[in-house]
Amino acid sequence: MCFTTYKNSKFGLINTYVNFSLKLKVAKISFITTIFLLLSSCNAVKRLSKDEHLLIDNAVYVNDKKTNTDELNSLLYQKPNGKFPLFGIPIRLHIYNLARPNIDSILSAKYRNPDDPKTGLKTFLSLKQYEAMVNSKKNFNSWLKSTGEPPVIINTVKADRSTNNLKTYYYKNGWFNADASYKVDTTGSQRAKLNYYIKTGDAYVLDSIRTKIYSPVIDTLYKTIKKNSLIVKGEQFRESNLTNERDRLTTELRNSGLYHFAQDYITFEIDTIGTNKKVNTDLIIQNRIIRYDDSIAVRPFNIYKIKDVNIFTDDTYQKKDVAPTDTITYKDFNIYSYGKSKYRAKAITDAVFITKGGIFKDLNRTRTYRYLSELRTFKYPNIEYVENVEDTTLTANIYLIPKKKFGLNFNAEVSQSNIQTIGFAFSGGLLIRNVFRGAETLEVSGLGSIGASKDASIAKDAFFDITEVGATIKLTIPRLFFPVNTDKVIPKFMSPSTRISAAASSQRNIGLDKQTFTGILSYNWYPNQKVTNTLDFFNVQFVKNLNVDNYFGVYQNSFSSLNTIAQSNTANPVFFNDQGNLIIPNGANAFINDALTPGSGLNLSQDDLSIVRNISQRQNRLTENNLIISSSFNYVKNRRENFFDNDFSIIRFRVEFAGNVLSNISKIAGAKKNVNNRYDIFGVAFSQYAKTEVDYVKYWDLGRKSVFAVRSYFGIAVPYGNSKNIPFSKSFFAGGPNDNRAWTAYNLGPGSLRSTNEFNEANLKLHLSAEQRFNLFGSVYGALFVDAGNIWNVFDNVTDPAQTFNDLSSLRDIAVGSGFGLRYDFSFFVLRGDIGFKTYDPSYPLGDRWFKDYNFGNAVYNIGINYPF
Repeated sequence: MCFTTYKNSKFGLINTYVNFSLKLKVAKISFITTIFLLLSSCNAVKRLSKDEHLLIDNAVYVNDKKTNTDELNSLLYQKPNGKFPLFGIPIRLHIYNLARPNIDSILSAKYRNPDDPKTGLKTFLSLKQYEAMVNSKKNFNSWLKSTGEPPVIINTVKADRSTNNLKTYYYKNGWFNADASYKVDTTGSQRAKLNYYIKTGDAYVLDSIRTKIYSPVIDTLYKTIKKNSLIVKGEQFRESNLTNERDRLTTELRNSGLYHFAQDYITFEIDTIGTNKKVNTDLIIQNRIIRYDDSIAVRPFNIYKIKDVNIFTDDTYQKKDVAPTDTITYKDFNIYSYGKSKYRAKAITDAVFITKGGIFKDLNRTRTYRYLSELRTFKYPNIEYVENVEDTTLTANIYLIPKKKFGLNFNAEVSQSNIQTIGFAFSGGLLIRNVFRGAETLEVSGLGSIGASKDASIAKDAFFDITEVGATIKLTIPRLFFPVNTDKVIPKFMSPSTRISAAASSQRNIGLDKQTFTGILSYNWYPNQKVTNTLDFFNVQFVKNLNVDNYFGVYQNSFSSLNTIAQSNTANPVFFNDQGNLIIPNGANAFINDALTPGSGLNLSQDDLSIVRNISQRQNRLTENNLIISSSFNYVKNRRENFFDNDFSIIRFRVEFAGNVLSNISKIAGAKKNVNNRYDIFGVAFSQYAKTEVDYVKYWDLGRKSVFAVRSYFGIAVPYGNSKNIPFSKSFFAGGPNDNRAWTAYNLGPGSLRSTNEFNEANLKLHLSAEQRFNLFGSVYGALFVDAGNIWNVFDNVTDPAQTFNDLSSLRDIAVGSGFGLRYDFSFFVLRGDIGFKTYDPSYPLGDRWFKDYNFGNAVYNIGINYPF
């Protein structure tokens, strides 16, 4: 490629830059390509003996049709070495091959040769240093082995076991005549594939289903619960259905009063002889077996009822031989304590689902355990049943160990940012349990911070000129605190709770300086283990800006744009200081007023006038005080079974309404509107809007520690009535480590606007992400991702077409970022690093948006904790 320059030629300089840029990109691509070519050219079979073959692929053929599902592949004992996605290179295998198999003999010959006392560096190092150097080489060799992955060599014994696994799998799923075999398909260069062949034959189906139940009480119960049976006549036989049916029956019977019942009492017998590929099934439920020291007795099962429920509120090991001194009987519960009871009876009994006179249910014990733990008042609840043989009843004893009434915590941190050279923050809290004797928890916390700003060197100012103080008080009540009884709508098994909190904070020399006051009344309940509901019945937020004159000192990008426009037009000279810049705030505000006032004498271009108007709208919005009184409902359904589950979905839905109550009261009371045609309270106009958000996440487990995950998000906030825009704190933003990772936080959008604002936000957001996560080696994982989305303004007072969502054609302004990342799994959290590249940038003109800044120089480097979604 030529590199040409032209003197005194604007086009020549452009040509030079373009050629240089292209050469730089070609060099990067060539470098990356060379690395992968070198890796791919490495000899993967260098550690194999001549009669060994490297397994490069598995293929399963079911009835001559290739069927490589994750379920079938999981049955194979040998799998090929892991490969890097897209490039298909077994990186870990190549790392393993770098290690020397006979490292000890090599090191001994090279560094510990007794015939050569000057071997290596003995003449330059002490004996201790020399041995340390030798051991470091050995340790590095061990690291290569542990980090890499040994070659997967085809093993016929393991192939036989895999074949048996496949045959057993199909047998268990109704293909009783299935046959399986395998073949090694060599591909040359000591590499081979394993092909597995399964002939299933015809599947067997369930025919007659008979029962043989020995206990009359179970026979009666079975008639009521068999309608939900998982074994159905006419369906294909599957062993898993029998297993699941046994689990279901056990659960049903254990929740129907059968205290002694266990899964082992249920067996199935199947008959396929002479049935023409039909399965006759016998369900057998045995009588109870009672084992004595030297004999065994067989008895029919009985239904057990609860005779008494005893609750010991302050049980400890030291009091195991001491009789309780205080007894309270409340709604058929016996509550015992050592000394006067510290708890109101209702608070304790509300957490107990085991009731006197009720039948035994495993579910009630599980719910009681969960509810007592959620009280945060007791340590390790223990529930024991004592059998009363004479009348087949149970006495339930619940032992509770109280936690300490008071808890303290304290934290301190040191920080540095773009506005302060150094900062110190302190926070602490006091937790009081059982504060009103109803297992309530009261938390009182405070925070304080001091910092030195960049201007703290000015002699007249104190060194620590940045301060922030705040306090929070929160009361958690383990039930719904509501004027009417809600037990029928939200029963206590849903673990309802109420949270009441109030907080206040004050900042100085941080942005516009703010005072913030909040108050929240919220309810939480859990309909089942997968669903969480939260109702913020009452949420009040008041934000007061104390230093609005510093707006252009904080948002300097806006000031720079405004200053440039003022300097290039015939603005009033009194607006400028001695350096020729607009005076903050008076000169800047006066220029905005002149620019937006017809007949002021300023003749700005339409572009400049639009920029000034946008700056003015943004200034008014960010400097006004906010009063938000809202109610919201939040729904979360998480299908994840446990921490290791990588095949699940999560859906989050939230809806919020603000200002409706105040608006109606203002109208009924005949309140007058202010000069901006808005109702206000004590001089502050309250916000009125409706906001909704939907967030959906789906994971697919691809096997071999590989996961594919997607996320879709939509949010919209519509102002109406007393508002023409959304408060900044309730707006949406785009970009950042958990959003579109090719843009920094608040730097994307709105729409196609090429904004220079420090914070870009809007009231409509769309976001989509897809990410493939895969294991590289050990605890190190890699990821490839694509993020897409943007923010827009809609139904508010922003009229700039570049920032607004007008119709479906606005979807062409969706930004696309792509990239890769590394993760290190510490088990309890994941440290994440991502590099995002701007793939499609809507801030460029249409037709010129793809791969404009797709390089490392314009990439965004993100560091985060845990996965982005």
